[in-house]
Amino acid sequence: MLDQGAPPQNSGQTAAQASPGIGARLMRRKPVERLVEEGGQGEGGSLRRTLGLWQLTMISIGATLGTGIFVVLGEAVPKAGPAVTLSFVIAGLTALFSALSYAELAGTIPVSGSSYSYAYATMGELIAWICGWCLVLEYGVSVAAVAVGWGEYLNELLDGTIGVTIPAALSAPPGDGGVFNLPALIVVLLAMAFLMGGARESARANTVMVIVKIAALVLFCAIGVQGFRSGNYENFMPLGMAGVSAAGATLFFSYIGFDAASTAGEEAKNAQRDLPRAIMLSLVIVTALYVLVAAVAVGAKPWKNFTDSEAALAQIMRDVTGQTFWGTLLAFCAVIAIASVVLTVLYGQTRILFAMSRDGLVPKVFSKVHPKTKTPRTNTLIVSLFCGVLAAAIPLGQLADATSIGTLFAFALVNVAVVVLRRTKPDMPRTFRVPLSPVLPALGFGFCLWMMGSLSAVTWVVFGVWMAAGLVFYFLYGYRRSRLAPSEK
Repeated sequence: MLDQGAPPQNSGQTAAQASPGIGARLMRRKPVERLVEEGGQGEGGSLRRTLGLWQLTMISIGATLGTGIFVVLGEAVPKAGPAVTLSFVIAGLTALFSALSYAELAGTIPVSGSSYSYAYATMGELIAWICGWCLVLEYGVSVAAVAVGWGEYLNELLDGTIGVTIPAALSAPPGDGGVFNLPALIVVLLAMAFLMGGARESARANTVMVIVKIAALVLFCAIGVQGFRSGNYENFMPLGMAGVSAAGATLFFSYIGFDAASTAGEEAKNAQRDLPRAIMLSLVIVTALYVLVAAVAVGAKPWKNFTDSEAALAQIMRDVTGQTFWGTLLAFCAVIAIASVVLTVLYGQTRILFAMSRDGLVPKVFSKVHPKTKTPRTNTLIVSLFCGVLAAAIPLGQLADATSIGTLFAFALVNVAVVVLRRTKPDMPRTFRVPLSPVLPALGFGFCLWMMGSLSAVTWVVFGVWMAAGLVFYFLYGYRRSRLAPSEK
């Protein structure tokens, strides 16, 4: 028999030989306590806590409200017909289940990394990296897609006020009849300028833009209902449930952003109390407005007359009133409103990369904090330039679906994370708890997979290529530079 107390035969065994294998390294988790302790700390300084419940709610509404209504509605109606209202409800329910999980985790782990950090604490580094990589796709590509829609409404505004429009060569990307989408690049650079000034200043600007946005949608409903025709709803579901599902998957793009408040976890004054409230409140407000506006839009215009024009609401206003003034006014409000989406989603993207950089998975430059503004300025500059060029060169439809699949994947992981954390840290203080867990998180997970399955094969190919590129980057860079990696001597 072996002596259980005897020392190992190879007393010269190296630390490298005793280190965990690749499987254990890929599954290494970052303790929740460490995540919270490091909150706000970046390369060369820390973020500043300046945001209250009002600002956090406005960030979530700013990042969400307007994207689907102002930009994607004209693309979704031909897929579902009048049942597009049902598509909004389905997309909203999918978002709601995930929002409940986000609310619990945001109150428990109030850090900048959002679902990336939640996955790191519950499922290990490789899953966290995949989630973070999906968020880079979600936020970065969403900024570009929304910026493209902003250019459409800018042309509507210019045409209605001074009778000129930006030439197609400079207002549309290649593949959509243009060469370079200059307005899309401009709005991203304007958002970058606000973010450079600081989180508080950006939040103030966003609040003003959100108020304009809500006023614009209420105005549309008040005028659009005058052209309401019940006959437009006679054949409610002309393309069947498959059309409703396909439109729902596309419209899920319009709910992207409610999780933006969770990326502000390290700049919130009382993150554990305010983050769950901001997430849920913003989603309720956004869903109610989406369904109302979609119902009025389809009632005022036969669904077969909708086109994939990004300025669908302004066209309906003109058709109902017979005047260009109201459509021009809506276009003006949309220019302001969509700019707030660009601003807040761009903010979320920079904070995700901030957290990943702090963990060593992406270069340190992304977590470098400016000493005066207490913001990751270099990070903001790099991300803005990347998103601006993307917006100027890629057609909107492809961007929207690519964003949806990355978001749905990340949301699915959040629903898993909330169940795992309940099992591994059952006694951890929680300011919000998902009711009927694990049933509701399981439903959220299932809805996300169902909607991912509704997306086109081309979107899945793009997603697969993106994931493959992310894994290559992780194994070449993040795997060895991770702050959880064992030190090599």
